[in-house]
Amino acid sequence: MNRRKWLFGVAVLALIGVAVLIRGFWTADGVAARSARGQAPGRVVAVEVAKAERKQVPVQLQALGTVTPIASVALKARVDTNITEVHFADGAHVSKGEVLFTLDGRAIQAQIAATEGQIARDKAQLEGAERDVRRYTDLVGKGATPVTNLDNAKTQSDVYKAAIQADQGVLQNLKVQLSYCTVTAPISGRISAAAVKIGNFVRQADTAPMATINQMAPVYVSFTVPQKNLPDIRQAIANKTATVEATVPGAGIGKQASGAVSMIENTVDTATGMAMIRATMPNTDELLWPGTLVNVEMTLREEEAVTVPSTAVQVSQTGNFVFVVKDGAAHVQRVTVERQVGGQTVVTQGLNGGETVVTEGQLLLSEGARVNPRPPRSDNSSGQAAGT
Repeated sequence: MNRRKWLFGVAVLALIGVAVLIRGFWTADGVAARSARGQAPGRVVAVEVAKAERKQVPVQLQALGTVTPIASVALKARVDTNITEVHFADGAHVSKGEVLFTLDGRAIQAQIAATEGQIARDKAQLEGAERDVRRYTDLVGKGATPVTNLDNAKTQSDVYKAAIQADQGVLQNLKVQLSYCTVTAPISGRISAAAVKIGNFVRQADTAPMATINQMAPVYVSFTVPQKNLPDIRQAIANKTATVEATVPGAGIGKQASGAVSMIENTVDTATGMAMIRATMPNTDELLWPGTLVNVEMTLREEEAVTVPSTAVQVSQTGNFVFVVKDGAAHVQRVTVERQVGGQTVVTQGLNGGETVVTEGQLLLSEGARVNPRPPRSDNSSGQAAGT
């Protein structure tokens, strides 16, 4: 019994000792001791560095925009008849005035022929009435007939003239109706798939269009910006320095469309505090497709600022900082970040330009750590490629 108690006591003491050792290992003092051993004198950390540059940097706004056509036309029938021909391929580019559909116009042509015959009959009757007017005029002058006969002849002549005028109006209307049987493109652009084919019967009352044409060049890109940016945007437009670039996500490098601001909406959305901006893009290569969501970068102006690679900026609980290399050692430098432009970060406080900052290897650094700067990997890879 005593032996069991003795063994139990030894086991408890051993567990307490292990716990004490583990606690000491993970305490701040233990971490500091290990860090001190890791940062032993003479150890040099290899890092990549770059220069902080003072240069002209664009002031930009980023937003998500939508491509919309400047003109979009839904083609609908204006007469009730059958389709006899379709002259375009689905999705093709069509030019203004190009024939797209031919409709059956035989019934209208028959009405035109009947109206032309009616006009010919009225003209013949008018000629007879005018002869009566001339004859009665001579007879009245000789006193051979009463004036009433002359007046009646003139009235009949006027009736036939009015009938001819009415028939000509009917004829013109029928010709207009016949022109509706040939559907042409009112604008140039891309046409949709034909919703109707040869033999289909179309009506004026149909709500669905036969096809839709969207103008492809130029196009609009519409996006929203916070209301606080409106004064800067309006000033940039007044100074003619505002430009817009739209990028289709996933389109690849260099696939950008450039344009200019054409309109600022005259009201701000009170629910969101956002204002709508519209830019006109030439889109000659048809990169921007109507309905596409695009990333928009609006450049307002350029101003001088200090920039560093974005990989050089580190974040801590007390703010942003960079490691500045001076006399072979890394030193922590607090910085104030304003914005990012591409792969560069604009710094408003903490750097003056010309400093050497660490862009890779910061995890192994602390204040005063010795460093061995090396060029970026891109330079090394290019040098190896050249040597190979």
